[in-house]
Amino acid sequence: MPAHVDVNRWTASEAQAWLDQIVRQLPALPSLLRYYDDFDDATRVIHEPASASVFAVHINGGTQYLDFSSYDSGYATLLKHLFLYLLGENLHVSTATGYLQAAKHFSYAEVIALLMAGPENCVASWAALRALGKRADAYGFAKALLRLLCHYRLCGWSPQYREFLGVALPWPARDKYAGVRTGDVFLSIEEEAAIVHYLDDTAQGARDGACLDEVTLCDAVMLLCAYQFGMRPIQIALLTMRDVRVWSDGTDERPAVHLTFRMVKQRRGATIKPLPRRVKREWAVLPGQLEQRQRARGHAGGDRFCSVASAAEVSVRIAALTERLLGVRVTATDLRHTAAQRLVDAGANQEELAAFLGHADVTTGLVYFDSSPNQAERVNRAMGLSPIYQQVARIAHARFISAEELGSLKGEQQIAGVPHGIPIAGIGGCTSGQPACPFNPVTSCYGCHRFMPVRDIALHREVLAGLRSVVRFFHDASRDDAASPAHLQLQRAIAGVQAVLDELEGEAK
Repeated sequence: MPAHVDVNRWTASEAQAWLDQIVRQLPALPSLLRYYDDFDDATRVIHEPASASVFAVHINGGTQYLDFSSYDSGYATLLKHLFLYLLGENLHVSTATGYLQAAKHFSYAEVIALLMAGPENCVASWAALRALGKRADAYGFAKALLRLLCHYRLCGWSPQYREFLGVALPWPARDKYAGVRTGDVFLSIEEEAAIVHYLDDTAQGARDGACLDEVTLCDAVMLLCAYQFGMRPIQIALLTMRDVRVWSDGTDERPAVHLTFRMVKQRRGATIKPLPRRVKREWAVLPGQLEQRQRARGHAGGDRFCSVASAAEVSVRIAALTERLLGVRVTATDLRHTAAQRLVDAGANQEELAAFLGHADVTTGLVYFDSSPNQAERVNRAMGLSPIYQQVARIAHARFISAEELGSLKGEQQIAGVPHGIPIAGIGGCTSGQPACPFNPVTSCYGCHRFMPVRDIALHREVLAGLRSVVRFFHDASRDDAASPAHLQLQRAIAGVQAVLDELEGEAK
């Protein structure tokens, strides 16, 4: 059929007859179609793919379905060959499935026109397709279909055109990291503080013997993995009992816990390495206690550590937990972006960031360096001076009290301390009492729901100035490591002081 024929004027039978002629040149489909399910470490089999109207594909612990029943027999056969070919290209089964699912974004006439264009007219045909403004994965399907034609030397294509396809047929303009560039995907200081406080409180409860239910403990561990290490849901879901190592010498109630994750979503040919990570000592009791419980139940080395059935379940549970903590739904991907940006803002280089994120290519994370504030901005962020990081939400506290009410409290309920050598007293009271609190006085009080700030603007301004002077000392001593516990604690404390001042100054107006 000549390439200048107007496909839109064809009858359905003419289009089908032409496509059937192309499909007859393809080899017969095998009786068994095998692919590797890396989530369950198993080889999956699709029986009699030629006659099957639906492929049930196992991906990351879930099942997705490729339904060919709505296509005519010739087009369905072509799509099945495309799926087989993509698996043969060593694409991950999720990628191959995504390409096939994107076929629904093209009409039958658009696909026929793409097949008919051939190498001579493909550039014009591709420009017309791009002008339709379809989803990016739809154009991935179209390119995959053309690679199939090259492989089997159909419609004038041959393997020599593979490089031509990559150069002459550009993808539509897209920015995968638009949210990173705008900063929309990053958590605010108060949101990070809320997550840290939750992990601190949950870990302290576990150390104090509080009976955490299985779901709460697993959710806390999954949040920890996403927040501290920036791990994807699939990496958290793949974590097994054999990937967890717990050490305790008996002299410290806090064990040392190492988790080993897997590299995922790598380009073909990349070297896959294990990703060992050490849990913060303050939070190590969470995975430590979970590991102890799992072993007591007789769980073997290959069992899922967090008792999840799929990566999708990890995503849903992390998002549900962050929504309860923050009032907004924050995904594991947002936590990963925030962790990466936090590391870059602290001064990490490209190699360190790639090792942290599990990237085989050090250039993948360059967008975080483009989005990173300069050194002065990092200091301003820590000191609470940058407008980018100003408070947008009230940080929790119990209630304001007067100086007289503070004087009437018991001595143990009156807060005082010497954080980083600065004597501070009279800032407020604690509903539970300082001896009962496992955290550092003053620096951990601001932002705590048990804190009762005194209604004295001048006093809180003095505290703010004192804490900022410590941040400046850290910077001048070249210790402005934004990932260190002391530096993060100062940031959270300063954010808390500012929130209290904002409330008091708002009341004074």
